[in-house]
Amino acid sequence: MTAISDTLVPLHRAPPSEPRPHDWRWQLANSLSNADELARALALGDSERGGLDALGERGFPVAITPYYFGLIDPADPACPIRRQVVPRLEELERVPGDLADPLGEAAHEAAPNLIQRYPDRALLFATDRCAVYCRFCTRSRLVGAGGGARSLERLAPAFDYLRAHPEISDVIISGGDPLVMSTDRLARLVAAVRQVESVQTIRLATRVPVVLPQRITDELLAALRPYHPLWVMTHFNHPKELTAEAAVALNRLADAGFPVMNHSVLLRGVNDDADVLATLFRGLVRHRARPYYLLQADPVQGTGHLRTPLAVGIEIMRRLQGRLSGIALPKFIVDTPGGLGKVPVGPDYVIGRAAGVTRFCTHRGVEVDYVDPPAGDGDA
Repeated sequence: MTAISDTLVPLHRAPPSEPRPHDWRWQLANSLSNADELARALALGDSERGGLDALGERGFPVAITPYYFGLIDPADPACPIRRQVVPRLEELERVPGDLADPLGEAAHEAAPNLIQRYPDRALLFATDRCAVYCRFCTRSRLVGAGGGARSLERLAPAFDYLRAHPEISDVIISGGDPLVMSTDRLARLVAAVRQVESVQTIRLATRVPVVLPQRITDELLAALRPYHPLWVMTHFNHPKELTAEAAVALNRLADAGFPVMNHSVLLRGVNDDADVLATLFRGLVRHRARPYYLLQADPVQGTGHLRTPLAVGIEIMRRLQGRLSGIALPKFIVDTPGGLGKVPVGPDYVIGRAAGVTRFCTHRGVEVDYVDPPAGDGDA
């Protein structure tokens, strides 16, 4: 199969004589970002063409790196990669439960570009740019809006707030995607967060290992390593994304001391299948990335066609329990609307309770009693 980076070079700014598909900057510069480019590279369906024509109505841009576009099966209109990144006309539909800001981030903005929804952690909005704009994005109201990376001066009120609230020990640097920033700018930002004495843990929320693995360079790792502990929170959603290039990126991160945790978003027609997710989760563990959350898709306006009923996720977790090692089995999480916090959801294995006895139904369908120990002298 011809590499997509080769077939797309004539459509973009880099001349055909200078393809550099292994350079992350080249990948960003040559992203597919409009209807004409996509139509020349892919046979679009009516819904996709309508979605591209209506991009201005939703106000949410399109961008797909040549690398990630190369994972699309052009002969399959239901390709799970395609469904994640190619706009569809259904994005203009509104269904019950849709919200522009499903996590209530505007209401929980503690300072400009700083969101606090929990007592001990906060999210720092570092940039509105992404390598790829996922059509189910929680922050589609904000990302790609043109502001770009936030300067340290612009983030000064956020740092003042962190210093004034030492109970915040965990900061998630997000956006947008902070890893599309230049290495120097990102390192200076991480250093500024690390200088807040009460911050113990810094997390980088990024989809770069999935859509732009070329970004995980020795230069990047060397620039960030002095600020450990740094955790990487990434977003693999389908086994097709676990390419050789992605595996190299994950292994580089692990070798450099960056724990990698993965959030998979449950998406209709992408990964709403227990066998697909089992393959994904086993593959992540093989490359030292921990499946952390399986997230019920947030009810973002225009994403009803990608969301599943809650019962689908619960049934998937029932099927995965007992089939996967504990290190490969994530929590199924609903991030409740309005910014009221994450709630774990799953099958109910408790089928009966009596005094001191709890009856379970195991994943094998076998019922078994668990008997509490006798009360001790100090028990209430």
